[in-house]
Amino acid sequence: MKRTYQPNNRKKAKKHGFFARIKGKVLNKRRAKKRKQLCK
Repeated sequence: MKRTYQPNNRKKAKKHGFFARIKGKVLNKRRAKKRKQLCK
């Protein structure tokens, strides 16, 4: 039986990575708050 979590770095980056955040409003909100770190 296969485990449920099959890690895939490409898929993860596309969903939660820096460029995914650029498309949303997350980064702008963090910039507005003058966050030291925008993204992990």
